[in-house]
Amino acid sequence: MNDDNSSRRKGERTPGTQNFIWYALLAIVAVLLVVGVMLNANRRPLAYPDFERLVEHSKRDKNHQFVPWSEAETQLAPEGEKVRDGSILVTSDPTGDGKPGKVTRFSNLRDVRVDDRQIRGKVDLETLNPPGPPEDVKKGVDFVTYTNNSDKRASELTAKLGEYNIDWKFVEGPTVLWTYAPALIMTLLFVVLFLLMMRRLSGVGSPMQFGRSRGKLFAQEDLGVMFDDVAGIDEAVEEVREVVDFLRSPEKYHRLGGRIPKGVLLVGPPGTGKTLLAKAIAGEAGTPFFSLSGSDFVEMFVGVGAARVRDMFQQAEAKAPCIIFIDELDALGKTRGGSLVGGHDEREQTLNALLVEMDGFAPNTGVIVMAASNRPETLDPALMRPGRFDRHVMVDRPDVRGREEILKVHVKSVKLDPTVDLKGVAAITPGFVGADLANLVNEACLLAARNEKNSVGMKEFNEGVERVTAGLEKKQRIMNGDEKNRVAYHESGHALVAYSLPNTDPVHKVSIIPRGMAALGYTMQRPDEDRYLMTQCELESRIQVLLAGTVAEEIIYTDISTGAQNDLERATNIARAMVMDFGMSRMGRVNYRESNRSPFLANGQSEERTRGYSENTSRQIDQEVKRIIDEGIESVRHILDARRAALEALTQRLIEVESIDADELKEIIEENSTGPLVVPGTMENRPRNHYSRHQQPEQDEPPQEAGGAS
Repeated sequence: MNDDNSSRRKGERTPGTQNFIWYALLAIVAVLLVVGVMLNANRRPLAYPDFERLVEHSKRDKNHQFVPWSEAETQLAPEGEKVRDGSILVTSDPTGDGKPGKVTRFSNLRDVRVDDRQIRGKVDLETLNPPGPPEDVKKGVDFVTYTNNSDKRASELTAKLGEYNIDWKFVEGPTVLWTYAPALIMTLLFVVLFLLMMRRLSGVGSPMQFGRSRGKLFAQEDLGVMFDDVAGIDEAVEEVREVVDFLRSPEKYHRLGGRIPKGVLLVGPPGTGKTLLAKAIAGEAGTPFFSLSGSDFVEMFVGVGAARVRDMFQQAEAKAPCIIFIDELDALGKTRGGSLVGGHDEREQTLNALLVEMDGFAPNTGVIVMAASNRPETLDPALMRPGRFDRHVMVDRPDVRGREEILKVHVKSVKLDPTVDLKGVAAITPGFVGADLANLVNEACLLAARNEKNSVGMKEFNEGVERVTAGLEKKQRIMNGDEKNRVAYHESGHALVAYSLPNTDPVHKVSIIPRGMAALGYTMQRPDEDRYLMTQCELESRIQVLLAGTVAEEIIYTDISTGAQNDLERATNIARAMVMDFGMSRMGRVNYRESNRSPFLANGQSEERTRGYSENTSRQIDQEVKRIIDEGIESVRHILDARRAALEALTQRLIEVESIDADELKEIIEENSTGPLVVPGTMENRPRNHYSRHQQPEQDEPPQEAGGAS
């Protein structure tokens, strides 16, 4: 890559570098201040009149002896200066009120240096008031006095210094640059500090940079993710590999008159690897890669989001060819016209700017926009049309082979036991996405480390699946004997009916150990293979398994508890879907539900639109739902009555060991069942046609559990 694709954004410094700059500037300022103080600390200022007096008192002969005053000079001299001994007294007035302050004796004038502006030299100092110790006489103190005199008076002063035999000489004065150097240096430092402060204020997220884009520029070496690191979504990888190939060799496509899609939209459930796939594209393409979120454009100030969009594309065009990746596009690109205030709110202006930049009047070449969203049904149609997002890449849940490949990627740095079968782990995790599998591997590692093991075994993976799907095991939650027996009958009813019906998922484990937020027990079923369609018979069997817990309580205790709340809710939802969505009822092959439902979110049901059926039809729907539930209850009651002995034996075993696996469950039921293992009541049922469900079921999720909620 070229120099523009450095590992950091242009002008960006690490926090350590910024701190070093600040510390260096502060150190320079401190050194200058200390040097200035040290240069002036030992230099005593002396007024020019006092200096003239000191010169008069320092007259020497050729032998450098002080010359006494004549009688006339003595009479004219002020009181206290009658004797010429080479010294004068200087009284300070610190308060400015005319009262005398400190009295200092200046004596022994020597080494006088005269220039155009000042006079320097050495004197001896002695403090007289307040009196100091005898040794408090400072020898050779530097003094300075400044002159504003005319040339004539200066020449008289130098003539007098020579006449009085005082050691002096004329020196060149400092240059203008040297004179003002400290002020210039300090001014320069303050300017630098000001610029640095302004730069920090103008950084990303500052109030002075509202209109700047918050996109981060990444280079290939920053990410380190390649297509080999993306597993389980081979079809999606092949779709986007063409984009990388175009960026590497565009002439291959231009030769035939083709053009690369301007936009690629990655859609799919959360956790399937959309952002990871975008990182792999950036790592493979070897071109600049701008990454940001849809919420980075959203701002409370009108026009800021649109300005950020324009700035983002301006930066991208300067580094073309390049890729812009917008994560969570639905935060920015929702359908326009839904605002209650009007059509000119900030979000719609930002979306309009994005539409124009992607495919407007001005050509935008060399910039490929990639985006990811799990709510494509909420995006604006103008954003989804060809010419903007030409290609929609589905990043779906992986199948069993894809889950195995994903597990192989995540266990590269994990010490596995030789007995671990990743294919078996993939088989017991239907509906898991890449994020779920990564969490599963991490949970298994943590469990092995907690148990002081040297490797991760199959036991940890099984326990990890239960922790991911059912929650954390709570062995400290103590239930009284009656509640424990009731939960055991409840879970035994689920397991017995699931085992008895021929078209249900096999029971993997039954437990009465509390897990998660509210489950006091659970029955875990795991499908043998991935399923994409479900029949009416299978849905009815699933309803019966969910109802088995509360029916078992009713048979044993003649009353029911609140533990079946979650079971009843799920059974009712399935029955209502059979009536309203799938046409599996006496209401006919009619779909009665109209909603803005997301196909990728587990709870993607938003507000329902105005229903398209009458009150009478609504009443019939409720009656059909109740009929399906009631028929399921009767079938379950028949099964449990016919196999009461197996129910009792299974319950007693659960109370003893609290957890039963599939093999032990099969053994207990077969030992306590008489006659052939035919589902009770099935021979009397009138045969009927079952219709397939022609869309991917909602139950393509992690392993199913039926259990009570407290």
